[in-house]
Parts: sequence; structure tokens; C-alpha cells
Amino acid sequence: MTLPVAGAADVSRPRSVLDLVGNTPLLRLRRFERADGRVQLYAKAEWKNPGGSVKDRAAAAMILDGERKGLLGSGRTVLDATSGNTGIAYAMIGAARGYPVKLCMPENVTPERKRILRAYGAELVLTDPMEGSDGAIRRVREIYQGDPDRYYYPDQYSNPANWQAHYQSTGPEILAQTDGGVTHFVAGLGTSGTFVGTGRFLRERAPHVQLVSVQPDTALHGLEGMKHMETAMVPGIYDATLADVDMRVGTEESYQLTKRLALEEGLLVGISSGAALAAGRAALRRPLGGHRGIRAPRREAGSGRSSTRARSAPR
Repeated sequence: MTLPVAGAADVSRPRSVLDLVGNTPLLRLRRFERADGRVQLYAKAEWKNPGGSVKDRAAAAMILDGERKGLLGSGRTVLDATSGNTGIAYAMIGAARGYPVKLCMPENVTPERKRILRAYGAELVLTDPMEGSDGAIRRVREIYQGDPDRYYYPDQYSNPANWQAHYQSTGPEILAQTDGGVTHFVAGLGTSGTFVGTGRFLRERAPHVQLVSVQPDTALHGLEGMKHMETAMVPGIYDATLADVDMRVGTEESYQLTKRLALEEGLLVGISSGAALAAGRAALRRPLGGHRGIRAPRREAGSGRSSTRARSAPR
């Protein structure tokens, strides 16, 4: 699947919800930049996607890839594990294209996400919250192995179409939107698709860009959707050699920055966005050399979903 690149397509007459995926703007975070003004910090506004998160890109790519390969069609149910956002994207696209959707997810996923998924008609299989996303992955594999002819199992953690969606869209958009001036790219690790796809594109087309991956600093953390790679089931698409810097961030700092984004920038986003910002700010404290900018993608937010987004901000 090839998603439209910023400035390269006419999206004034979308034919379906899939035509609304991608081409999200960059927003400058002035209140979080260095006081000396030597660095500009931007966020990719992924809540502009119709499902409200960056995961729309990968989900759309995997659904269309399944159709193209003959793995998905009438009578098959889309089945996968999710911590929420990819599931919302699957459910939205499944509703638009006429596919039932069945999702395995940790029971402690927020009530707002469960309500959104059910509103799209998705069937939910809730798993042990103590096992996190790994428990959901194990359960979805059991279900698929029990009746493989019934399901299309994209397996977002191992499907190359996941990272390729970002190679084809997110990376080109960032390069075009910064006129080639981007110097750092920061993204959290969950499936790792956003970081791997965007990072590979930037490595090829703009090798000067520093690639910064972000993951929780401990195995027991509250960064929903993110993986502590040393102790988790490592996604098949993850490329541990790609990052120039692998940042570890804490849950509390991420929560506090998520709250500050709402109070100081008017951005109601999820905790993974706070984690990316924490890593971006840490990168700003490193010696600058010739680097002038940091771009941190916003992984979730969305018009009309203030309760979903605001849940991450501690009171």
C-alpha cells in the first residue's frame, strides 16, 4: 500500500475513510524548546488521522496488503492483538470495508478505548492485564491456530506492511514538511513500525538525521502501548541496529509532560506522546554539534475524544 505524501495528492475529494489517512501536519512546541533558541521542536499531529492515531497508517497498509494477497475477503474476520490504537484503526477500517474484527487486548485498557471499539462493532477478547500486550499476543495466536481458515491475522508485530507504511508516508512527509532540515527523529517503540519505517526512509534519504528510539526504563511501567524490549516479546519487525540513540524514559516523567502538553500547548495527547517528548527534551540536553531540530511524532489524540486523550494526565 502507498499512502499519499504531503503535497503530492489531492485529498479534497476523499472517496473513503482510507483516503483521510496520512498527510498530518507538524506543530511547533515552543514552550518545550531550549531557552537559547538554537533548536526547534516539532510534533507530528497524528490525531488528524480518521481513527485518531498514527496506527491508522499501519492498519490501513496491512488490511490492503491482505486484500491484495488474497488473504482477506468476504467471510474472513480480521484478528489481531492490540493495546488499543491499532485496534481502533482495524475496527474503523473493517466497518468501512465490511469485515468483522476480533481483537485481543489487556483487560486494563481504558474504558474509553473499549467503548470506541465496540461502537465500531469489534468483538473484544480481554486478557490478563499483568501480562500486558504479550498476553494478548499469546491469546490471539491460540485463537488463530484453532481456526486459521476463519481469520485474517495481520500480526502487526511481525508484518512488514506495518513499517513499510511509514517508509512510504511518514518519512517522506517529515522530510517534505521540514524542507529537508530535520536533524533528529524521535519515536517510541511498541510494534516499532513507526520508528523502523520512518527511520529507514530517513537513513536512506537524509543520513545526517539522528534516529532516537524511546522505550520504558523498566519492565514494570505505565507507558501503555510501549515495550521494554529487554523483557518483552520482541516484535519481528524491530531492527535494534537502526537507532543512533536508544532513550529510556520513566512513567512519571511521561505523565507529567503529557499533562504539560495539555496545559501549555493545548494538546490533549496520550502518554506515549509524553514519553516521546521526554526523550526529545533529553536529546536537546546533549551536545548540539550541527543539529538544529527534533521531531517527535504524536502517537495518539483525536478530535472529539478528549476523555480518551486526557486519561493520561495525572490529577
